[in-house]
Amino acid sequence: MRRRKFITLLGGGVAWPLAAYAQQGERVRQIGVLDTNAADDPDVQARHAAFLQGLQQLGWTEGRNLRVDARWAAGSTADTRRYARELVALAPDVIRATGSSAVGPLLEITRTVPIVFVIVPDPVGAGFVDSLSRPGGNATGFMQFEYSLSAKWLELLKQIMPRVTRAAVLRDAAITAGIGQFAVIQSVAPSVGVEVSPINVRDAREIERAVAVFARSANGGLIVTAGPLTALHRELIMTLAARYKLPTVYPNRDYPAGGGLISYGPDLVDQFRRAASYVDRILRGEKPADLPVQAPTKYDLVINLKTAKALGIDMPPMLLARADEVIE
Repeated sequence: MRRRKFITLLGGGVAWPLAAYAQQGERVRQIGVLDTNAADDPDVQARHAAFLQGLQQLGWTEGRNLRVDARWAAGSTADTRRYARELVALAPDVIRATGSSAVGPLLEITRTVPIVFVIVPDPVGAGFVDSLSRPGGNATGFMQFEYSLSAKWLELLKQIMPRVTRAAVLRDAAITAGIGQFAVIQSVAPSVGVEVSPINVRDAREIERAVAVFARSANGGLIVTAGPLTALHRELIMTLAARYKLPTVYPNRDYPAGGGLISYGPDLVDQFRRAASYVDRILRGEKPADLPVQAPTKYDLVINLKTAKALGIDMPPMLLARADEVIE
C-alpha cells in the first residue's frame, strides 16, 4: 500500500462518503480521533492500526457500522486546539485522544462528549479525572505511566555508562508531564551521583544548540522524556546523540527501533489496542465516569546493540538478559 493512500485511510471519514454508510442499512456510530503526532509517522500508523483492528475484533468496521474522523496535529498546539473544536462540532459518539495536550483542549470545549485517552501520564494531576478508580466526568482511558518510572531512565543511564556524571533531560516545560518527569529525575540524581539539567524542546534550533553546548564537557548523557514534542523531534534528537556520541535513554521502543540506544517504557501499541475496548463499551452504553483509568500492563526494555557498538558501549550482560528486545 502506498504511503499516501495509507494516510488517507488513517484520515477516516474523508475516505467514506456518508451515502455509502447509509446503504449498509445499519446504524453508523461516529468516532473522533485527535492525535498530537504526525499522520505519516510509521509508529503512529502502527498504533492507530492496532486501535482500528481492536475495534474490528469487537464488531466495529469502517464502512459498515463505524465512521472515524481523524485529525493529526503534528506537534502544533494551534492545530490541536483547532482540531479539537472541529471534532466536538461533529458531535461524535466518542473521541479517542492521544496525550495530555489533546485531552486538555477537548475538555475545555466539552464536558458531555465521551473521551477515551491514551498516553496520558497523570490524568488526576492534570485535572482530567477525579480519581483513577472513579473518573467522574466524560473522560477516562489509559495512563502512559506513573512519574516514578522516570527515575529508572537515570538508573539505566548510569548502569550502561558508569562514568556519567552529567545528564541533560530533554523535556517539554509547557506541559505538566514534562515538569513531572524532570522533577522525579532531579530528585533521584544525587543518589546516583549525577548532575541533571533540563533542555527544552520547543523547536529544533533550540534543541540542537542546547545539546551542542552540553556535549562540550565530558562524562555526559541524555535522557529523553515522553511527550509530543520529543516525539516530533525524535529523528533530530537521535542524530544529535550519535553526532556527539552521547549515551541516551529513551521512553519507548520507537527510538531504539529507529537507531536510538536504549528505551524503557510501556508498550504503546498494546495501549491503543486496549483503548478500543473502552470505546466499544461506551458505544454500547457505558459511561466514561464509571470506567476506571487503567495503568499499563506491559513495560518493555529495548536495546539497540548496533548503536551501542557505534558509541563504544559494552552493554552489561545482566541488562541484556533482562531485555525484552535486542536489536542487532
